[in-house]
Amino acid sequence: MLHRVVITGMGALTPLGHDVPTFWQNVVAGQSGAARITRFDASLFRTQFACELKNYTASAYLSHQDIKRTDRFTQYALIAADQAIADSGFDLGQMDPFDVGVIWGSGQGGMDVFEEQVSEYVRGDGHPRFSPFFVPKLIINMASGMISIRHGYMGINYTTVSACATSNTALMDAFTYIRLGKAKIIISGGSEAPITPASFGGFSALKAMSTRNDDPTRACRPFDTGRDGFVMGEGAGALVLEEYEHAVQRGATIYGELVGAAMTADAYHMTATHPEGIGALKSMQLALSEARLTIADLDYLNPHATSTPVGDLSEVNAISNLIGHQPTRMRMSATKSTTGHLLGAAGAIEAIICLLSMRDGIIPPTINTTQVDPLIPDTLQIVLNEAIQMPVQTAMSNTFGFGGHNSTLVFQKV
Repeated sequence: MLHRVVITGMGALTPLGHDVPTFWQNVVAGQSGAARITRFDASLFRTQFACELKNYTASAYLSHQDIKRTDRFTQYALIAADQAIADSGFDLGQMDPFDVGVIWGSGQGGMDVFEEQVSEYVRGDGHPRFSPFFVPKLIINMASGMISIRHGYMGINYTTVSACATSNTALMDAFTYIRLGKAKIIISGGSEAPITPASFGGFSALKAMSTRNDDPTRACRPFDTGRDGFVMGEGAGALVLEEYEHAVQRGATIYGELVGAAMTADAYHMTATHPEGIGALKSMQLALSEARLTIADLDYLNPHATSTPVGDLSEVNAISNLIGHQPTRMRMSATKSTTGHLLGAAGAIEAIICLLSMRDGIIPPTINTTQVDPLIPDTLQIVLNEAIQMPVQTAMSNTFGFGGHNSTLVFQKV
């Protein structure tokens, strides 16, 4: 017997707000989180702006000891997870701690500490002096480990890595384990702290990021004829996934049900998506099949849509083939235009957007897109510039990553 899986808690630390209500309010309002970089001098880089967290102070959330032994990506994870756990309101004292797990995601892990320690070694006197916290702060699985240590969760615990598909992968795995009865509750999501000189320089060298340095807030423009690359973001999103009967018995607030999840591989290129979107199409088809839904049942699609010339069209091809010639009420909006691209954390915050769209009957806008690429068919009904009111019963979220990773989640209102 497969168990139903629902979401009973959410937390967010994003460029548009340090909690879920603020984040959602700004996404719906079509605010941009982009601005010139403040964390380091980016004046010599091709791209000089990003979606940084605003007014972030770790000490406002974490103890000195926690800050000392964690990289920013783990700090972000702890803060978002704390919010989601408090929102869910489950009582570990009433549970077996082995029934609660953590499956987290991060694409890069501790870039800050890596750059800092290597730079100190290079500048040093030839004697290697590395911090004993170097490896624990660096390794990607430390976020899931620290969440479990902080809260006493002794169940399934690990971290997924699939580039920008990472947190969708984590959510899919959490979904699967709860369905199989291997956990009652799993804290899942993703965190990323990639706005560092080396990370930024690497993506810049790939020519993957927008170079609209004179107009950062309007740089990310998915599906627009003038799109020239993505805008990097940072932060974390956390969700509490819970077995449906367990949630009902304790009277939990249920935001929605995760009814389908799938992954495929393009098997095509290191960094480019398949031009025809074959892998993305199959991922969406498999997720809908598992959910026992068709494209005609979908109300909202949050696409990967990073604002790259090739990637956006690849996904459009996949979605167009999914729809075919059948009429659909589905609307789509590319919210990375507001948040930036949080890499391994993107899927988590976009899952939250899908769930809140269902709760409130609001589809947030795609901003900055003023002239839709003529190669995009009219059958794709993109919500532009302003949010719309519309009942949302079902929602889908796509995230794709370097290496050809495609991941899709399907949510349904309970």
